[in-house]
Amino acid sequence: MWMREIAVETTVPPIGVTQGRPALLGSKHMVSSSHYLASLAGLRMFPRGGSAIDAGIAAGIALNVLERHLTDFGGVAPIMVFQPGMAAPETIDGLGRWPMSLDLDTYRSRHGDDMPVGTPRAVTPAACDAWLTALARYGRLSLADVLAPNIELCDGFPVYPRLAIAIQRLEERLRQWPSSAAVFLPNGKPPRVGDILVQRDLGSLFRRLVAIESAHSSRGRAAGIMAARDAIYHGDIAEEIASFMVREGGALTRDDLASYHVKIEAPVHTTYRGIDVYACGPWSQGPLVPMTLNLLEGYDIASLGPGSVSFLHRYTEAMKLACADREGFFGDPDLVDVPMKGLLDKGYAEQRRRLIHDDRAWPELPPPGDPWRFEGRSGPKGYRPVIAGGVGAPDTSYVCALDAEGNAFSATPSDPGLGSPIIPGLGIIVSTRGAQLWTTPGHPSAIAPGKRPRLTPNPALLMKNGRAYMPFGCPGEDAQCQAMVQVVCDIVDFGMNTQAAIEYPRVVSHSFPWTFHPHAYCPGELQVEARIARPVRDRLEALGHVIVDLPDFTPAAAGVCAIRVLDNGTLEAGADPRRERYAVGW
Repeated sequence: MWMREIAVETTVPPIGVTQGRPALLGSKHMVSSSHYLASLAGLRMFPRGGSAIDAGIAAGIALNVLERHLTDFGGVAPIMVFQPGMAAPETIDGLGRWPMSLDLDTYRSRHGDDMPVGTPRAVTPAACDAWLTALARYGRLSLADVLAPNIELCDGFPVYPRLAIAIQRLEERLRQWPSSAAVFLPNGKPPRVGDILVQRDLGSLFRRLVAIESAHSSRGRAAGIMAARDAIYHGDIAEEIASFMVREGGALTRDDLASYHVKIEAPVHTTYRGIDVYACGPWSQGPLVPMTLNLLEGYDIASLGPGSVSFLHRYTEAMKLACADREGFFGDPDLVDVPMKGLLDKGYAEQRRRLIHDDRAWPELPPPGDPWRFEGRSGPKGYRPVIAGGVGAPDTSYVCALDAEGNAFSATPSDPGLGSPIIPGLGIIVSTRGAQLWTTPGHPSAIAPGKRPRLTPNPALLMKNGRAYMPFGCPGEDAQCQAMVQVVCDIVDFGMNTQAAIEYPRVVSHSFPWTFHPHAYCPGELQVEARIARPVRDRLEALGHVIVDLPDFTPAAAGVCAIRVLDNGTLEAGADPRRERYAVGW
């Protein structure tokens, strides 16, 4: 009998593995982020009584500790939040503003068209305000709860390969900044993989904020958190930041800090095959996601097949059209008239779609359109960029969280802590996101006092029937929206599970200006992961795309995290193996 059972088992055909990791399934809550320890920091919030929002904030701040080559507590952190009962999601811009005393002419008289590394790029630090405002407004836990795992991480965590490589590459720059060298070059040299990185000053800052919260706790949970926030912008911490900027020759002042507050507003919105798509406003590149999906909605994408020439060509040309309008019109809507309603109009997408040719690629960026008439008004023609060379800056990070109650959190923290000197005693930098403004007169995102840069980080959220369906996003500079759109198509059109969609090979167009200074622009260039079949790459090249081969899996193709709700209510999470990201849940 035993022999017969063995014989039967050996006749079962082997199961084929079609993806590197399984889609993570859970029933209670999920966190997916750019670093495994950050995901675990977020997971620790649920047993404390927190929701997905508390978990997302804890994980996001953990990324400020763990991914110092990509993020900083003094950097940026755009956030999207949804809670059951809300009519729609809300965004927190988490984005600083250019110094009020520095206009474009004055800046150009000092630096010309250059954007020097460090404090000349400084805008008001915003991530700290974003995290604390989100916690006070939407969270359940205290700041002490949320910072507890992050204080532990400041006391030391093991250096991982990508962080070690980043510090090694920037060793000479860091030696010029003693406060940074003290953290990132312990014992006078870059740490090796597995060495413990300690950030005493950042841990001390977190402990100060917890003490401030405790001193004001009698006024209520939110009041205690906002008291800690106010110390950064009005109190003794603000004085330390302002004094540091004076010593370093930066233009940011105490008044800039005192007048700053994150902006809470409605996201931009469209629908894609009956699913609601919410993205950040034109103070970021976020509208590229709904704009590109509007263009693709006019095709039967499902019939084209994933990884096919027809899909990749049409997707790439749609992204070019959307990026032409990004360059033409996007800028801080507080200071720039952006025809956002027209840009998201389905009729406008139908008109623009006619510029996509199945037999050839646009050799460079198409001209911007005329969205004004779809708003029933007239306006200026869109800006048309010129070709430029150069290399951009490091990219960013991402975290999302979702729970069975329907709370959803999506955030894209950024600003490399290796890109500017650390403030002694605080362990943070002042945001260098000014590098995403333009020194070019006439560009809608050109430097102006109090202006927000057009940010690359852009968290997003899909919804179905008034409920959160999928928070998603990624790092990757201008590859972010490209990866996000491709993942949406992989799930919605091609029926993949979340992990399979994230792992599927991607393409990245560089046929438009990169947002970071010096805004490199490579007409026609399409970077293609090598897992895409050679005949497909050859056919794309024949259509006019300038093909650049990438490795099979590469961080250059961004690193998506996403969590979605299946039809039966189960949570399904994915995390991109192209980076150190992991999803965890229960």
